[in-house]
Amino acid sequence: MSEPIESLVDNAAWPQAKPRVSVLIPFKGDDPTPLLQTLDREAAAEMAAEIVVLDDGSLDDALATRVAETVKAIATPARFVRLERNVGRAKGRNRLAAHARGQALLFLDSDMAPDDPHFLGRWVDLVAQLNPPIAFGGFSLKQAPERRETALHRRMAAHSDCLDCEARRLTPEKTLFTSNLLVRRDVFASEAFDEDFAGWGWEDVEWAMRAVRRWPILHVDNTATHLGLDTAATLAAKYEQSAANFARVAARHPQVVAGYPSYRAARMLKRAPMLRTWRPALKAVALADAAPLGARAFAMRLYRAALYAEAIR
Repeated sequence: MSEPIESLVDNAAWPQAKPRVSVLIPFKGDDPTPLLQTLDREAAAEMAAEIVVLDDGSLDDALATRVAETVKAIATPARFVRLERNVGRAKGRNRLAAHARGQALLFLDSDMAPDDPHFLGRWVDLVAQLNPPIAFGGFSLKQAPERRETALHRRMAAHSDCLDCEARRLTPEKTLFTSNLLVRRDVFASEAFDEDFAGWGWEDVEWAMRAVRRWPILHVDNTATHLGLDTAATLAAKYEQSAANFARVAARHPQVVAGYPSYRAARMLKRAPMLRTWRPALKAVALADAAPLGARAFAMRLYRAALYAEAIR
């Protein structure tokens, strides 16, 4: 398939900018304009950063118009890249990096909200002082609204994703997400995301597994909130998409993945009789709003492991 056509919108500050950090924001369907405006309130004061935002095939003309107008209105150097069709999480981020000009690339998801008013300045200062090959700032739920329909995702994310620096440093490649990830330009030029990953999940961890062999991963406390918590049904669908990607990671990095609880659980369930017959019951419990939240979270993790059990060899 040929490469998708991309259209560009640059604001007035873009042509002459010489940024230290390029903030790279992909989206598909989500509205990134609140994040653009939040970053602009901080970045415009020093002009040490630029923003590149990419519409990965949303096919929403009204949203694209709103993003283009926001890009043109902000003072921070900014570019809007719109793709005519979806290319996926890995390839989309690689396309973003190709437009960046900073010495460091800050991958930031469109549904994230910085937790500190000096969030971007802290990243710029870190690049100026240490210029780390790779750094991850952390993930939080501090600003995420509490809603019944997303309570399960909140429970699971708080348990496994919202870890402090000390906990993340124990498994630096596993506790890294592209939602708040800084990568030095030369590092990314040598190790880009694997574009053979499809659907949702694991392309960021697999990238980190390759990268950590050559460069250290620095974990710092500069968090952003994930505002886009999913319903239980959406979360289950994402896990269903991720099974093939997990199997791909397990095949490529067997020694690393062997230590993961999700892999050990999948290996155990692979030996269980009639797995396909009773796996839907796990999903049913996970989706049952009336069930205790702890039981739902356990069932969803077990459902994910059962999906992975079928995918791995």
